[in-house]
Amino acid sequence: MALTQRLEIRQSHALVMTPQLMQAIKLLQLSNLDLASYVDTELERNPLLERTGDGESQAAAGKETGPERDGAAAADTGVADWSPNDSERSPTPAEDPLDTPDQGFDEADAAAPRAAAEMPPGYSEWAGTGAGRREDGDYNLEAFVSIEATLADHLAEQLALAVGDPARRMIGQYLIDMVDEAGYLPGDLAPVAEKLGAPAAEIDAVLAILQAFDPPGVCARNLNECLAIQLKERDRFDPAMQALVGHLELLAKRDLAALRRICGVSEEDLTDMIAEIRQLNPKPGLAFGTTLVQPIVPDVFVRPRPDGGFVVELNSDTLPKVLVNQSYYADVAKTAKSDKDKTYLADCLQTATWLIRALDQRAKTILKVATEIVRQQDAFFANGVQHLRPLNLKTIADAIGMHESTVSRVTANKYMATSRGIFELKYFFTSAIAAADGGEAHSAEAVRHRIKQLIDAESAQDVLSDDTIVEKLREAGIDIARRTVAKYREAMRIPSSVQRRREKQSPVGAV
Repeated sequence: MALTQRLEIRQSHALVMTPQLMQAIKLLQLSNLDLASYVDTELERNPLLERTGDGESQAAAGKETGPERDGAAAADTGVADWSPNDSERSPTPAEDPLDTPDQGFDEADAAAPRAAAEMPPGYSEWAGTGAGRREDGDYNLEAFVSIEATLADHLAEQLALAVGDPARRMIGQYLIDMVDEAGYLPGDLAPVAEKLGAPAAEIDAVLAILQAFDPPGVCARNLNECLAIQLKERDRFDPAMQALVGHLELLAKRDLAALRRICGVSEEDLTDMIAEIRQLNPKPGLAFGTTLVQPIVPDVFVRPRPDGGFVVELNSDTLPKVLVNQSYYADVAKTAKSDKDKTYLADCLQTATWLIRALDQRAKTILKVATEIVRQQDAFFANGVQHLRPLNLKTIADAIGMHESTVSRVTANKYMATSRGIFELKYFFTSAIAAADGGEAHSAEAVRHRIKQLIDAESAQDVLSDDTIVEKLREAGIDIARRTVAKYREAMRIPSSVQRRREKQSPVGAV
């Protein structure tokens, strides 16, 4: 066989993942807080970007808004309507530049960590002025903001008064720094003695002092010790109560007969003891909790229409409002002399323009996916969770002409506000459970809701076992296995039928 050389022309398609395209794809799965943090960073880095005023309209995406600004980052289709009278599906949308297949993409991709909140409005008002005073010389009491006392500060103040020995005070401060938000210390303090080079007896002595501090029960190493400390302060830690605190696992199981034998008390006395336990605080440190709870801000609003349809609208407060200052670019470009300066300005303009388009495309994609979810789950919005249909990413992706990985990114860390509450977009994607009569499959979330309804309606004399629940569900046309019922019940933290029977037949309520 002879070897020869020849020239050939071949035509093929290849997807080139540029850094900007990769970053645009990552923008899809960012939450509104992470996106705001990212945009703030870009505003600091890029001199051609500027934030728009609150009064400026966001409908001017890609259009000139004035002689000096261009390219508002907002979707010009921020509202979508869906009605049951509409066609079965909307026309296939144009190809999304951010819709890129992701081979091997896991739908459970972890999202980026939560970003810090924005600086409060009016912060710059105090620039250049002294603390507590305005430029006009008026005394302003609002400048002195009260600081919430933390649990560590509260304990440190008591330590300074209760302990005078410097060595013990250092041990006490070290232990205080180890206390968690609930007010507990780790169970094993041997590493503390080894690290501080102090005898274990000295550590225990300081710990006993700390456990006498306010709030009662603080610095305990477990729940039993926390309750015991509070009972000792009330002078109610008698032998019977000590036996009860030492067997809390029986109390959790509602095994009152065993508790009566162990404590050696009557049923009436045991009822009083359990009622007293319920008055104690199992997490005393939470009264001084300083963890900032960030409320959920929905990305999409869904409102019902009089004709039975729904209005799907983007939350404009979560959409970054940024513009490209074309006038500033033109002025600076005239003064740029070196190639380095010209290259820098060109890169800034390209990055700013890309960011505007990426934010606009992100908003449109979220609206497109949310609208299709509402169309697929219209029975849920109209009638409740029991009418939630089985749904997967492929169904949404095929309906709107996108890849499954794109839909997965869009639904990550996004929330929808409806008349039935605020739900994560991924909540509407549930697995299917076959119907007993061969009809339409049931959503797993709807089945869980049905199981909870059956258990809530049961009486003390007729507690439903898992097998009985399976029979009732099959009578309702749901084909489900007993182990699946047990798995759903445990996921909802519902105890077994034996524990529920003890709880319902006991004269004492659940602890």
